[in-house]
Amino acid sequence: MDDHTTHSSHPGIAKRLKRAEGHLRSVIAMIDAGRPCAEIAQQLHAVEMAVLQAKRALIHDHIDHCLTGGPSHDIAEIKALTRFL
Repeated sequence: MDDHTTHSSHPGIAKRLKRAEGHLRSVIAMIDAGRPCAEIAQQLHAVEMAVLQAKRALIHDHIDHCLTGGPSHDIAEIKALTRFL
């Protein structure tokens, strides 16, 4: 299958990542402003979780829609993908 296929989930994933990008910019501004470390850590955690959710959604979408190379190929690709989860 073409590696550059766009799926219906991709716009939503991109939206999540753009939101995370905005949060990350806010975290940088918090650091520059000298905000308390606990507040910064909380916001960094939110960014981390947003990126993690986007990654999981992308991998699950790939498993659901792109693995069509036959059982042995699919198992190898799933094993390769698990290192990202």
